[in-house]
Amino acid sequence: MTFLSVVVRGLARRPVRTGLTLVGISIGIAAVVALVGMSRGFETSWTAGMKSRGTDIVVNSMGTTLTPKPFPAAARDRIVGLPHLAATCAVTVELMSIENSEMTIVSAREWGGFSWSNLKLIEGRMPKDAMERVVVLGKTAAEVLHKKIGDSIQIETEEPTVVGIFDGGALVENGSVVLSLPLLQEITGTQGKINIIDVRVTPGTTQAEMDELCRQISQRIPEARANIAGEHIRNSQGYRIIRAMSWGTSSLAILVGVLGVMNTMLMTVFERKQEISVLLAIGWKRSRIVQMILWESGLLGLLGGLVGVIFGIVGVELLKSTPAMRGLLEPDLSPGLVALAVVIAVIVGVLSGVYPAWRSSRLQPSMALQG
Repeated sequence: MTFLSVVVRGLARRPVRTGLTLVGISIGIAAVVALVGMSRGFETSWTAGMKSRGTDIVVNSMGTTLTPKPFPAAARDRIVGLPHLAATCAVTVELMSIENSEMTIVSAREWGGFSWSNLKLIEGRMPKDAMERVVVLGKTAAEVLHKKIGDSIQIETEEPTVVGIFDGGALVENGSVVLSLPLLQEITGTQGKINIIDVRVTPGTTQAEMDELCRQISQRIPEARANIAGEHIRNSQGYRIIRAMSWGTSSLAILVGVLGVMNTMLMTVFERKQEISVLLAIGWKRSRIVQMILWESGLLGLLGGLVGVIFGIVGVELLKSTPAMRGLLEPDLSPGLVALAVVIAVIVGVLSGVYPAWRSSRLQPSMALQG
């Protein structure tokens, strides 16, 4: 009988208990994959939206909410003429309840600004001017809201008409309702307010020059902060809270798995006292007994991790297909996250087996004679 067969037989001895322990570990790992994947996906999705618009620097005031706080639109005038600044576009982005969708991205853009240029019409047309009471929808938003050209759409107390459906080149763009900035300001009564300034830099600008431009913009607009596109989400307080909550919740679920594995291994040691004593009596070293228990707990962690990854991926795929989440983000289910989840599961399994392994190594060969 090989060492590995002894390890496998130890787990197969109580299949129900082993199965329940696997479920406990897999729930914790599924939480890691789902929650961390969703939080990372929030960052990558919004970064992709910035990239599709050709935005190099984002000026906003991200607090504890998912959308930036408003600040005076006139603040944009303070940065005109800065070195390496090629163009700016004033924007307001809100997450709003639109008809049957509880959370929809509403993106209001300065009329004539470069943030309109990535919107490629699939059908219909663009607004004729800044105050035409119309909107254009990303192709995902049109599907979620069940809208077609000529339909009206309820935004606050107004019902502008849908005149175009576009492909914005990124998930967040395609999940957005887009309209002119002056129109949304009138609808929401926020004239003179914006919450984002998209900035394009001149071609050939180095990273050091972009960092310096961010510093100068932040100095001139103290009510907001300039960040390289992509970093503004990562550095925001709201995203940090989301990330901390995702890992915190995952850690609690993993803790349940740790207790489950430890309980299983302790029961295994208790039930196999005579078997372990026989192994000691026939010449097994105590270190080999410790290895056997650690291998069993590590294998439990590995199997639970693999099952948990599958549960997590399936759960995320189901969640992102719901109307509430479609178009908001693309979860990050990268191989790196999957590998991290499995490694965490194995580590959890091994650590959970340390105390039971130590207990097993304290047994005496003389116990093999007990009936």
